[in-house]
Amino acid sequence: MFGGDGTMNSKKRSKAYRVDDPGRFRLSDFDPAGDGRLDKDEVNAILVTDIERLRELQERLHADGRWAILVVLQAMDAAGKDGVIKHVMSGLNPQGCMVHSFKPPNPDELAHDFLWRSALFLPERGYIGIHNRSHYEEVLSVRVRPQYLKAQRIPETLVGKDIWKHRFKSIRAFERHLARNGTVVLKFFLHISKEEQKRRFLDRLEQPGKRWKFSMGDVEDRKLWDKYMAAYEDAIRATSRPEAPWYVVPADHKPFARLVVAQVLIEALEGLDLKFPKVDAAGLKEMDEVTRALLAEKD
Repeated sequence: MFGGDGTMNSKKRSKAYRVDDPGRFRLSDFDPAGDGRLDKDEVNAILVTDIERLRELQERLHADGRWAILVVLQAMDAAGKDGVIKHVMSGLNPQGCMVHSFKPPNPDELAHDFLWRSALFLPERGYIGIHNRSHYEEVLSVRVRPQYLKAQRIPETLVGKDIWKHRFKSIRAFERHLARNGTVVLKFFLHISKEEQKRRFLDRLEQPGKRWKFSMGDVEDRKLWDKYMAAYEDAIRATSRPEAPWYVVPADHKPFARLVVAQVLIEALEGLDLKFPKVDAAGLKEMDEVTRALLAEKD
């Protein structure tokens, strides 16, 4: 579990939760409470180190200017998406990190194809973009609640039994296009158990400072738990590909979930061979002249 220097082996960690064989993927094979036995304080201490490493890699990413990172966060309510953003991204330079939380589509978004609004918020080269919920809502919430699909006013001849297969195909092509153009796509499903969600809902209701997070819509989605799990399993199976892998992250224990996400990000960034731009001979000569001029100035 831990390396000789006391740190977690990030490659083993990412491999453990990456869906590499989607044809055999079963959500039931992943334990939402996985590695909850680890000491919370120790996990948080490792996370501090990882956040500092992420800060260094983000600086390289921005200076290198060739790659973009798109982080997709999907989960049931109360699984900890906001906490991942708050804690894992806490050490990043805000100028190089773009976060967008997708809400129910507005009339303008409903007038376009289902991938349109996600494309509007893609990160540019040198940036990390985070989508809190994403284009996957179109094969999750929209699939579980048919009334959402009806609101999209798609011609009836195009809404058949194969619509979800068609959308999966569109998503795979969309993400393949991003990968081919320098955007690293990392998708995380924060896998929380129904029991842990119940505990967190009760916690929100009992604490005045957390009640604002609660909505009756969360309870309605909970009633459809099995349908959501089936939709997630189908979506992950259909869209986890080498160029845009899914990671199923155990989310019953928040610190560990954050650590998994951080270490997957580190591994992905380290694999890009990011470099600071080199200054040519003319530039170095100019810098030497500026240095001499500054040193010659009188205070």
